[in-house]
Amino acid sequence: MEFHKELDARGLNCPLPILKAKKALAELQSGEVLRIMATDPGSVRDFQAFAKQTGNALLSHVQNGREFVFLMRRK
Repeated sequence: MEFHKELDARGLNCPLPILKAKKALAELQSGEVLRIMATDPGSVRDFQAFAKQTGNALLSHVQNGREFVFLMRRK
């Protein structure tokens, strides 16, 4: 899937991936997609909750070994 911005949050623990994603999403236009790479196992739950709280859409999340890749669309 096409994305407009990429955020590398690998090596960061909660809540830093969410905080960095919030800042990156604020720089996007409505409907644009942010790709986030993270290694924190808790990030799956965190991004699901973040999407519900903010109204941004969590389009997908995939685990590749110890790395997680998320696609979020700005509301």
